[in-house]
Amino acid sequence: MKPSPAPQQPSPAAPFIESDLEAIEAAHLRRAAYDRPLRGILLVIASTIFLASSDTMAKYLAVRLPAIEIGWLRYVVFVLIMAPGVIAAHPRKALRTDHALAQIVRGATLVGSSLLFVTALRFLPIAEATTTSFVSPIFVTVLSIIFLSERVGMRRWLATLTGLIGVIIVVRPGTSAFHPAALLAVSSALCWACSLVVTRNIAGRDPSVTTMAWSALVGFVALSVLSPFVWITPTWTEVAIGAGIGIAATSGHWLVVLAYRWGDASALAPFSYTQAIWATLFGYLVFGDVPDAWTFVGAAVIVASGLYTAHRERMRRAALVPRMARQSS
Repeated sequence: MKPSPAPQQPSPAAPFIESDLEAIEAAHLRRAAYDRPLRGILLVIASTIFLASSDTMAKYLAVRLPAIEIGWLRYVVFVLIMAPGVIAAHPRKALRTDHALAQIVRGATLVGSSLLFVTALRFLPIAEATTTSFVSPIFVTVLSIIFLSERVGMRRWLATLTGLIGVIIVVRPGTSAFHPAALLAVSSALCWACSLVVTRNIAGRDPSVTTMAWSALVGFVALSVLSPFVWITPTWTEVAIGAGIGIAATSGHWLVVLAYRWGDASALAPFSYTQAIWATLFGYLVFGDVPDAWTFVGAAVIVASGLYTAHRERMRRAALVPRMARQSS
């Protein structure tokens, strides 16, 4: 949603640790004069409204259009929004990277996450799908150990297991309330976690515009290849809604970027869970979906797990920065 203290000898995660810490220290210096946590919190909450709106529109289209086609409409808008920035930076320079494979994997996992989630929305209430997707920190913890050589303490493992219990409460496998589409939402969270781990692995090595440009390009190309096989000619209304999905999703993610300029991640991250509130509200207003009590109980357990994980991350980063400063002096 992290690397352990750097050992005396370089490790596979060392390049990320160093670049990440440099970014943290630079961010603290930039914020020293104008830290505005309230502004950051409001931007995060606004971002969740846009993201929940995007999911609501996607669920509406999923009744008639394939997830691949909905994803393609979204990525067309994504490419159009990214194009001015890429052109301003010069296309060849914006796409230049020494980590092409990692960028492709990141783009592919983002596409996979989007397609799986939209497919899940066709069968699940928005609130349930959104709550289930909050399992991604669990996958990030496990994947970080495997691919980033991170160390996870007992308390973070307990928080991870608690989050898993929350997901089980929401999904309730083996009962009449279980729907197989819940596995799609979980798989979407796994793909999202993979993209986060790859993002952290290349953090500080490629400019943000390069990472965003590769994400847009990989998604657009992949979905352009797949779309003809499932294409259903959309109405102009559906095209407009598809464009709205792209605008809302891109706006939501951009607001998150802006928010983290005004406050620390540990202070802002908990407010991302307000997306479940908007998802519940929009699901009720548009589709008449009312989550049952167990969904709220599971959501509370998952959120508690995520909040504790964010707290532990804050403590870890607070200890890492001075340690790295001493080692470099």
